[in-house]
Amino acid sequence: MSEKKIIKVAVVGCGNIGKRHIAVLDANPDVKIEAICDTNEEVCQKLGALYKLNCYTDYSHMLDAIDIDMVSIATPHGLHAEQTIQALEHGYHVLVEKPMALRTEDCERMIAKAQEADRKVFVVKQNRYNKPIALTKEAIDSKRLGQIFMVQCNVMWNRHQGYYNDSAWRGVKALEGGALHTQVSHFIDLMIWWFGDVVSATTQIDTKNHDIEIEDCGVTAIRFSSGVIGSIFWTTCVYNKNYEGSITVIAENGTIKIGGKYLNEIDTWDVQSYPLPEGITFEDKPNDYGKYQGTSSNHHRVIEGIVEQFATGRKGVVEGDEALKTIRAIEMIYDSVRDAQKMQHQGS
Repeated sequence: MSEKKIIKVAVVGCGNIGKRHIAVLDANPDVKIEAICDTNEEVCQKLGALYKLNCYTDYSHMLDAIDIDMVSIATPHGLHAEQTIQALEHGYHVLVEKPMALRTEDCERMIAKAQEADRKVFVVKQNRYNKPIALTKEAIDSKRLGQIFMVQCNVMWNRHQGYYNDSAWRGVKALEGGALHTQVSHFIDLMIWWFGDVVSATTQIDTKNHDIEIEDCGVTAIRFSSGVIGSIFWTTCVYNKNYEGSITVIAENGTIKIGGKYLNEIDTWDVQSYPLPEGITFEDKPNDYGKYQGTSSNHHRVIEGIVEQFATGRKGVVEGDEALKTIRAIEMIYDSVRDAQKMQHQGS
């Protein structure tokens, strides 16, 4: 990956986030989309006509029929592992949407297959490029905050019942996993990036306001390998529209709260001898899907990073080994629910 060339890509999954992938890839002059794939032929053909692309409804057939460098996977979470492994077996690099997969063991299989094939598995973690996130990372790495004591993460969003009803996979445990995989995984990734692996968790979850197989409310107390303790409060039950997605850091020499609806604003920056740059503006905006908002719109930064890595070997985009940490943490959080329920059952 030393010689700069046009990167040929195929996209599988033409839903909301798949449309985002297609638009961002199409806009990059160093990338050429060769084909798109979705089991919904009507949706696929419509996008194919818009972007003048070859369309497939069978993923295996597409992989056999085309000659590309990378597959971009934007399908339901439960399909990520097998589709990634299939692409790697064909000799293609992979960019996979979050979450990398639903289980640690699946992530490990993906990583092992990538090593065997001498190919890369990149994972979309676009919020690392948000300006408030980058500023906080710099404050942490430069030791401006001194000892960091605590972190609080709030993900208080709205997902109406129609969001689940209109989908064949949302709210289905085998395909979505849980709200931590969909709504909270980026937040967990950022806290691990800052404070180290999650080493313990104590959790309560419930389903209060939706007819789904997964939770719509949860709260967990966690500890990171650095010694930082924290909490995650998450829900998709907020009335009417997203209320807040925030991370608050409490430290020896400062307090930082990153807020907005999707970590795109700084609500509080009180750091000793380290003010915010004058005239700073925050252009990071969440994607708008009509009735709800989703991930921030820095996917183009991920693609730019991949193009640079292919051309120069310079790393920066999250790869499988690092993305695995988030899935391991999510597994630990959900396992703590089962452990508590088991103890409660044994005590009754």
